[in-house]
Amino acid sequence: MSYESTAHPIKVGYLMDFRLPEGYPKEMLDDLSRPFELVFEEGRQAGVIDRPVEIVYKEVEGLPKGSVKAVIDAFGELVDEGCLLVFGPNITDNCVATKEAVEQRFQVPAISVTGTDDWLGEWTFSFPQGSMTDEPIFWADLLAEAGHTTVGVLVERSLIGESYLRNFHRACAAKGIRIVAEAAIAQTAQDIGEAVETLHRAAPEAIVHCGFGFGIVFINPALQELDWDPPRYTSTAFQNAWINPVMWKAFTGWIGIDQYDEANTVGQAYLDRYEKRYGRRPEYCVPMVNHDVAQTLLRAFADAHPLSPRGVKEALERIKMMPAASGAPGTRVSLGKWTRRAWMGAGYLVARSLDPDGVNSHLVDRFGEDRA
Repeated sequence: MSYESTAHPIKVGYLMDFRLPEGYPKEMLDDLSRPFELVFEEGRQAGVIDRPVEIVYKEVEGLPKGSVKAVIDAFGELVDEGCLLVFGPNITDNCVATKEAVEQRFQVPAISVTGTDDWLGEWTFSFPQGSMTDEPIFWADLLAEAGHTTVGVLVERSLIGESYLRNFHRACAAKGIRIVAEAAIAQTAQDIGEAVETLHRAAPEAIVHCGFGFGIVFINPALQELDWDPPRYTSTAFQNAWINPVMWKAFTGWIGIDQYDEANTVGQAYLDRYEKRYGRRPEYCVPMVNHDVAQTLLRAFADAHPLSPRGVKEALERIKMMPAASGAPGTRVSLGKWTRRAWMGAGYLVARSLDPDGVNSHLVDRFGEDRA
């Protein structure tokens, strides 16, 4: 091939700010990267971009188990490797701390799936896999629809937990739901029998968990010891169920917030192509989210002039009304100069419940759907 016909790849950093557990299934590891591979491959074949895209993956232990420093250092390493954009970090506690470094030191666009609005800024964009403000409203809607008037809350001691709780207070007040008990729990899997007993004594009609998710591991066993089986709701922490069988078991019996909706025809058409290419049909949230991020990047790279960090940032701001694979039918991706949250429409979140078989889940409700 001639000198004039070749070009260096566009580099994208993929920053995973927690270490996946040993034994994490290989096919699910593939689900992290393959959506990007498929979308960029399709983009080159269609002539949308004229050079390959290389994903530079880094995995570090940020909060809640590790440190913010590890995340910021990894972000800097990706910038030093020439990445025009970084996908990550994605955990709220890491994002809020890393944003300052992105703005002051790196000035490279970053996309996160964090749910906090405190991440949003000149260089920082979000595909929020949930929201500290939206999810509590959805919980209150679900509780009210089920006829519950009282609730108990288990709150992880973290920025995530505190943010959820603050907004849940407002949402419950708006729906006439009374919070009869609150109990703090650790961010990581610890003995929380006493906290669950605190809620049990208050006899709420349902319970809600506020947090990242690892704190939920021992709630079901504590409920079983008390012979108590209340309706229970959690956040997009529910999406951690796919990490391993331990987390699936922890979330069984819960209604959680998710982004996979089998009625989304954009998502199903994408899974058709995915299955044809890889021989697997991953019907859960992560491949759908990564599809939407990859499609956004494809459009931004094609429209970035010059192909530089600032050029990519400004191209992201021109993404408008792109059909999304995530969420309920009709969800779109739109960004702008001061629009940093990508998914538009209440239906970007849905409620799902896990089946005891350890494999399947089912739709419970759609956020924002008009009620008769």
